[in-house]
Amino acid sequence: AVRLVPSGGGSVQAGGSLTLDCVASESTYGRYWMGWFRQASGKEREVVAHIDTDGRVLYYAGAVEGRFIVSRDEAKNTLYLQMNKLQPEDTAMYYCAANRGPPRRWSETLGQWEELGYAFWGQGTQVAVSS
Repeated sequence: AVRLVPSGGGSVQAGGSLTLDCVASESTYGRYWMGWFRQASGKEREVVAHIDTDGRVLYYAGAVEGRFIVSRDEAKNTLYLQMNKLQPEDTAMYYCAANRGPPRRWSETLGQWEELGYAFWGQGTQVAVSS
């Protein structure tokens, strides 16, 4: 099983930037879909972004689209989340995840995207944004 180790969290003032990275224990490019999630205190975990096995971005949450950039580096087995124009509501524990299959699918029945989940998770890295 792939192991994921995230880092890069910290404290920043509103309007600032941070970049999170998530180093995998094995090659993930071409093999694993990957994603970033976050969980604020007292709230449910939510998807931030999905990226496919070849580095194509599949999804950004509406709250971060236009401010966050997800990417992956094949040579370094690393997933990144560049976070710009951070706001206090971005304060959360951030998690990276990997899965051998797609993380979401279109549900004809529901008429919306259905999250399928990830099998492998890293520990969280805390991001705190002050106003």
